[in-house]
Amino acid sequence: MAEKMVEKVTRLMKQPTQIRNIAICAHIDHGKTTFSDNLLAGAGMMSEEDAGKACKLDFHEDEQERGITIDSAAVSMVHVVDGKEFLINLIDTPGHVDFGGDVTRAMRAVDGAIVLICASEGAMPQTETVLRQALRERVKPILFINKVDRLIKELQLTPEEMQQRFVKQISDVNKIIRGIAPDEYKDLWQVSIEKGTVAFGSAFHNWGISLQYMKKKSVSFKEIIDAYTGTDEEIKSKVKVLAKKAPIHEVVLDIVTEHHPDPVQAQKYRIPKLWHGDLESTDGKSLMTCNPNGRLFFIITKVVVDPQAGEIAAGRLFSGTMRKGDEVFLNLANSPGRVQQVYVYNGAKKEIVDNVPAGNIIGVGGLKAGMPGETVTTEGKAEPFEKITHIFDPVVTKAIEAKRPSDLPKLIDVLRQVQKEDPTITIEINEETGEHLMHGMGELHLEVIEHRIIKEKGVEVKTSPPIVVYRETVTKESPEVEGKSPNKHNKLYFKVEPLEPEVATLIKEGKLPTGRYKKKDENVIGPLREIGWDSKMAQNVRAEKNGNIFVDQTRGIVYINEIMEMVLDMFEDVISSGPLAKEPCLNIKVSLMDCTLHEDAIHRGPAQMYPAVREGIRGAMMQAGPVLYEPLQVMRIEAPNDYVGEISKIVSSKRGQLLDMQQEGDITVVTAKMPVGELFGWSNDLRSATGGRGNSSLIDQTFERLPGELQEKIKNQIVQRKGLSAGSLGA
Repeated sequence: MAEKMVEKVTRLMKQPTQIRNIAICAHIDHGKTTFSDNLLAGAGMMSEEDAGKACKLDFHEDEQERGITIDSAAVSMVHVVDGKEFLINLIDTPGHVDFGGDVTRAMRAVDGAIVLICASEGAMPQTETVLRQALRERVKPILFINKVDRLIKELQLTPEEMQQRFVKQISDVNKIIRGIAPDEYKDLWQVSIEKGTVAFGSAFHNWGISLQYMKKKSVSFKEIIDAYTGTDEEIKSKVKVLAKKAPIHEVVLDIVTEHHPDPVQAQKYRIPKLWHGDLESTDGKSLMTCNPNGRLFFIITKVVVDPQAGEIAAGRLFSGTMRKGDEVFLNLANSPGRVQQVYVYNGAKKEIVDNVPAGNIIGVGGLKAGMPGETVTTEGKAEPFEKITHIFDPVVTKAIEAKRPSDLPKLIDVLRQVQKEDPTITIEINEETGEHLMHGMGELHLEVIEHRIIKEKGVEVKTSPPIVVYRETVTKESPEVEGKSPNKHNKLYFKVEPLEPEVATLIKEGKLPTGRYKKKDENVIGPLREIGWDSKMAQNVRAEKNGNIFVDQTRGIVYINEIMEMVLDMFEDVISSGPLAKEPCLNIKVSLMDCTLHEDAIHRGPAQMYPAVREGIRGAMMQAGPVLYEPLQVMRIEAPNDYVGEISKIVSSKRGQLLDMQQEGDITVVTAKMPVGELFGWSNDLRSATGGRGNSSLIDQTFERLPGELQEKIKNQIVQRKGLSAGSLGA
């Protein structure tokens, strides 16, 4: 009897050198999901007729309606090269920038990425973003140039012109890789046709080609061009022949098995970057070698709530073996858990298995407290993996409430679920005002979440118009400010100043770890020394939170270590809601200069220390020239040349600034920086200004000082909206 797919998968899961964990990523509409369909069809998981049309991995109703991928989807399949079987664990990721958080999380689970670009558009802003996300997690890229048929049919380019275009596109991608990759991989991970790390093809017509495959199956480029000449019927049948001779799945998966690393190879260089524990310890050695008999380390990268099976946490198993019934510990949630089921992925279907060894991407049922980014281990607490941080912050907010008061408890449950399923949505449940806030990446992001709450979770809600999230920061150094505990026995002295731009850059580029630091942490001291800090000062940095740092500059204080955790709790609290308008803070350096503490521990508990620290830091911030920063987005806008005047008019009407303007044939590409607060309804405005022919995509996001004349006005608007009293603000 033929071996079932799930049996093949479980057999290969035990052979780590035969496993490849990969993700497909690209700019929106460059053809990722169509491409994934072809890989599934090749593995016999769907009919070839459906491939490219079924969008098998878009299994949410709204994904099919909108024609875009919103959630990443995983699938395990088997590919045979020269009689040798390989297990391919594949994740299809979204391309729209609003769902980029899913790409960041998927990259933690994989070791290789197939980056797709469209042959007619080339590398776009989102191509750079997905490469940045991949390289930050030490994921090796290969390139697939899709939609080659458009160059032949629509643009009718000659073979020479096509070749020039491909050379330019490959060098554009290599330029991005060289700019972002860690030093040792800048040259090593360059993609090239000769090396075999570039392939071409048409996912829609199911064919692909690479230099090695052309030699192996003697397919010439002339055959490809010929396939697109003749009547529609002739082209149809010639393309079918081409798809049989050079099937896209075979071409691409051959490259994957040859050029992407297996988990054992990959973990040798990925673990030192992602895990800051002792690499010489038993755990460290087990992680570095992907040891199936070592201690269990499972990283959750996605949580899906299944109506039948409850919460299912998908992720990567870096060490140990996951077994049904295992007692585990969730390190970030600080709570124990039990594994109820172990699944392997098969697109929208999950197959239950008994146990899975290290090196695989799997689903686990029963971990109630699990959030994406969580490190799950056996034998109690362990050093967790580095936090998964997304490149962009949520900058748009909506207030949401239940239409019927009786639905309120259900809404709170649903919002907590939503945050688990998509951690780039930040949910704020405000006990004081009773309003719940959803912070997301953009209008579309919030619209999709709202739609899912109503449609899939069945709660009728009403939402406010979108609101922008500002940031608070300081402009000068404050004097030392005293924070006194309510019992007057403890005094702490704080100083607040703007964070040096070099340190802010380290944090933004992910070179400085996030969270709290142990004393003398080399991962912190090293990068700070490189930018000119002296070792003593670098050793005193105790925490980083959302782009702000805390430095302990005290000397010889006896009980300092006993109160430090409480001080950091309150530092994080003030940073989350600043003194001006309770907005998050950015680029602030808080220093504890000195303190006098009561010698009896009972007099310096949380009830005494929390108010002292909060009062001290807030007071110092209010004396350091506090201002509001607003979020700005750098956009790439494309439109026909005739509409350039309209575009500059619309940009300046939205307080925007033109950074660059390039003509590419009959299209003008404009780069502009615009305040998010002015961007609501932007896509409609752009469409009407350009007769429906303009489009835009996000390149970057920054925060800059809000113009002076708007400071007071915006501050008052926020204070009014939040219903804050003067007493709850300031020091």
